[in-house]
Amino acid sequence: MKKLCYETLKEQGYKGYLLEDAPERVLQFGEGNFLRAFVECWIDKMNEKAGFNSKVVLVQPINSGEVVRNFINEQEGLYTLILRGNENGTKVDDRRVISCVSKCLNPYSEYDQVLGYAESSDIRFIVCNTTEAGIQYDPSCQFTDAPAGSYPGKLTQWLYRRFETFGKEKGKGVIILSCELIDNNGKELEKCVKQYADQWGLSDEFKIWLDEENVFCSTLVDRIVPGYPRADAAQICEELGYEDNLLDVGEVFGLWVIEGPQWMKKELPFEEAGLPVIICDDHKPYKQRKVRILNGAHTSMVLGAYLAGQDIVRDCMKDDVIRGFMNKTIYDEIIPTLTLPKEELEEFASSVTNRFDNPFVDHALLSISLNSTSKWRARVMPSLKGYVDKYGKLPKCITASMACYIAFYHGTKLDENGFIGTREGNEYKICDDKPIQEFYYAHKDDDAETLVKAVLSNTDFWGEDLTQLEGFLDAVTADLKTIEEKGTYELMKECL
Repeated sequence: MKKLCYETLKEQGYKGYLLEDAPERVLQFGEGNFLRAFVECWIDKMNEKAGFNSKVVLVQPINSGEVVRNFINEQEGLYTLILRGNENGTKVDDRRVISCVSKCLNPYSEYDQVLGYAESSDIRFIVCNTTEAGIQYDPSCQFTDAPAGSYPGKLTQWLYRRFETFGKEKGKGVIILSCELIDNNGKELEKCVKQYADQWGLSDEFKIWLDEENVFCSTLVDRIVPGYPRADAAQICEELGYEDNLLDVGEVFGLWVIEGPQWMKKELPFEEAGLPVIICDDHKPYKQRKVRILNGAHTSMVLGAYLAGQDIVRDCMKDDVIRGFMNKTIYDEIIPTLTLPKEELEEFASSVTNRFDNPFVDHALLSISLNSTSKWRARVMPSLKGYVDKYGKLPKCITASMACYIAFYHGTKLDENGFIGTREGNEYKICDDKPIQEFYYAHKDDDAETLVKAVLSNTDFWGEDLTQLEGFLDAVTADLKTIEEKGTYELMKECL
């Protein structure tokens, strides 16, 4: 079987969109599955539908081998993106050859080439996803390193070379789109760059140029990307008629919210291409929407659903009680506490249900249960407090979800295998930080009242004493007793 390349596609008479020649206008730090299924997907469609006419140069952010880099270059930047899921009630399995990538560079062996792109008048955009650990200031990095060890250090070196080349020309700065999963990712990246500028004694003119000619955008990214479909890759390649070592699989849903000035819409024609990308003055309400609705729905539902006998998210969506509990939590208790227009929030909530019902993704409840203590605090507790502030009473489903959380964490033993709970006589692992496991193990023999009081009053867990929330202690205790007597499924049913 021939490898994927332009010649192979031409021989096949490929009918899809292909871009062979275009200026390299985007430099991207990160060559992994997520960005290739997300950013490159949008750029490829802008090329096709809005004349964006841009190629992307990929840069691997760490010195961790060159397997992916080599595959990218061998396949002339081409790869097949498969988007799977539900769309308007229809099962979707869409396949598209992405042709916007030109090459992939390793800055540890090709540093001069990476820096050389700072001297290219075509480059206008920098995209990055260097993981949550990528945007960190490391004072050990030096300006003379080739390259600096940290990503912000590399970016500072690159920006300084660009300043040296174009510093006196207007419009030669870059738009930087940070996709890392940390709060205010763009602003945090900018802060690190300025720290290096100070540490390395770079000129005041450079610092002024950073502010006046460059835009550091914080963004919210939202798409589930399982990545390379190892289990059925051979079958897919057989169906495609070519060997593709870079197959990439993502869900159909995708959303990119970019915090930046409105003039960027002219340079990035997402809207013209009909893409789900929002350029706005403040991305935080959209992040709040995602965390509180999508992530909050996961965290408030999965522990009770697991104890009720379910194992994967999709099966939960086929159970009227569990799905009803989740929807009541979202529509009646979470959405009323958010600030975006109700219609937008309900449309997003509807998409969440579709995503959870994805026929191609077996999303295990136990994998979602990881670190549920901090997740409940970040994702669910703000909705609890917002609901109480707005209505002066407790939200029934969210209160029940706290009882389900406590029941799930009410383990029986702690040993070298971890902290263990039981469901219908079978053991499961409770994965959380060691002090949290030790706390619950110390309280394994508590009755409902004692256990709930100990949990809710633990300020290390919640940042405050939740027994001070009027009625919450008694309500959670009553719900936990219901679980002990009837199970989580009956508690969910009582909430409907």
